[in-house]
Amino acid sequence: MSPHRLHLLRHAKAEPFSDTDAGRPLALRGREQATQVGELLAQSGTPLDLVLVSSAVRTRQTWQRVASRLDHEPQVRYLEEIYDATPREVLALLRGLSESVGSVLVVGHEPTMSALATTVAAEGGESGVLREEIRLGMPTATRAELTLEGAWSDLGRGGGRLVAIHRV
Repeated sequence: MSPHRLHLLRHAKAEPFSDTDAGRPLALRGREQATQVGELLAQSGTPLDLVLVSSAVRTRQTWQRVASRLDHEPQVRYLEEIYDATPREVLALLRGLSESVGSVLVVGHEPTMSALATTVAAEGGESGVLREEIRLGMPTATRAELTLEGAWSDLGRGGGRLVAIHRV
């Protein structure tokens, strides 16, 4: 089995206020950040098979800007349950993926994205060093990239290798 790739992206910078938290749109800086994330992801040459996006306005707008820079169109699911999900709940979503899905991007929120990355990342070696780097949180528009050797259904604590943290 070839390794799966998991990308965890915290949404780009949002406006501080709106009628509801879920309705906060991206700020100008956030729109610039999301475009840069898309350009870096496109340059990486790693195609995405599936994108799971929180239903919040800022995460949807982040994904739309990222997607505008990609040369392929992955399957996209907008999921309300990601908006206020715990790391355990996102992990359960990932465990339910088909093995045919090779590379997944989750566009979500803090503290869930950093907590999920540190949960899945192995503690030793370079992965452990990067794990410690994001243990206290991920700034906006930061993407953690992990490789997973096992099946999605087996994904759990220490089950992956944190190979990079991409910041814009």
